[in-house]
Amino acid sequence: MIRIFLATMLLLLTPQAAEAASVTDSLGRTITFDQPFERIVSLYAAHTRNLLLMDAGDRLIGVSRSADESTTKGRAVLGSRDGAERFLAHRPDLVLIRPMHERAHSGIWRQLRAQGVTVLAIQPGTPQEMYDYWLDLGLLSGKAEAAQTMTDTFRSELKTMLEQAESRPQSERPVVFFESIHRYYRTFSPGSMPLLVLRAAGGVNAFPDAPARRGSNIADCGRERLLASGHRIDAYVAQVGRMNPVTVRTIIQEPGFSAIKAVRDGRVMLVDEALVSRPTPDLLEGARTLRKMLFHH
Repeated sequence: MIRIFLATMLLLLTPQAAEAASVTDSLGRTITFDQPFERIVSLYAAHTRNLLLMDAGDRLIGVSRSADESTTKGRAVLGSRDGAERFLAHRPDLVLIRPMHERAHSGIWRQLRAQGVTVLAIQPGTPQEMYDYWLDLGLLSGKAEAAQTMTDTFRSELKTMLEQAESRPQSERPVVFFESIHRYYRTFSPGSMPLLVLRAAGGVNAFPDAPARRGSNIADCGRERLLASGHRIDAYVAQVGRMNPVTVRTIIQEPGFSAIKAVRDGRVMLVDEALVSRPTPDLLEGARTLRKMLFHH
C-alpha cells in the first residue's frame, strides 16, 4: 500500500511531458518540438505581421531590414546576406524565412542549423495553405489559441464579404485586369490570394485561365492578349510596392494602352501589395479598399 501511495504521489508531483508538435515548411522539411520557440527571427514581413497579431511580439527578437520603424524598435535588424555569426550573436532558436531565401543563400542556413538553430522556409500560396500557416505560427510561438481565433475570425468575415459580393447582379460586377508585374504584363494565378481579394471585393477576373509561372501566384497574360481583350476590361488594378513599383501615369502612358477601356475611362487604380499579396489578415482590408475603388471610384 505504501509503495502504491508513493508511486501515485510521484506521478502527481512529476511535471507531465509537453505534447510534441510538428510543423512542415514549404520545402517539405518537418520539425518536431516539445516547447514553443522563444527567440524568433523573422525575415518576411508577413511572418512578422502575423506574429504581432497573435501577440507573440515578446518572442520576436529580430526582423528584416524592410520592416517599418515601429517594428524594428528594440529588435535586431537582420538580412539573409548577413553572416551566420551575426545571427548567432542574438541567440535565436528559430529563424523564419521564405523559400526564395533558402534557394538564394542556402549556405547561411546550413551554418545556423549546424549550430542548433531551427530554420524554416514558409510561404503559403493558397488560402487553405494560409490558414494552416497561421496555425503553424501559433504552434511555433506558443500562441495556438490566438492563431485559431485569428483564423476563425478571418474566415467568418471573408465568408460574409464573399456572400455580399456574389449577391450583386453579374451585370454590375466590373471585369478587372489585376496586374502583378507591369514590366511583363503579368497578372495573378487562379486560386491565389490576390484573386480571392478581388472576388471578395466584387470584381470579376478578366483572365481566369492565365497560366501560373512555376507554381507561383504570378501568371502570364502578355501584352498582345491584354490589348486584344481591352474592350471588355472595366477596371485596371495594379498592386504597387517593392514587387511592382508602378504608377498610374506609367500605365496610362504605356504605348497602345488606349485600347483598354479602363484606361480610356480613367479607371486605373493602385492598391498596396501588402494588402493583397501577403498572407495576413490584412487581406480583408485589401478587399474593403478594392471594393471602394471599384464601386465608388
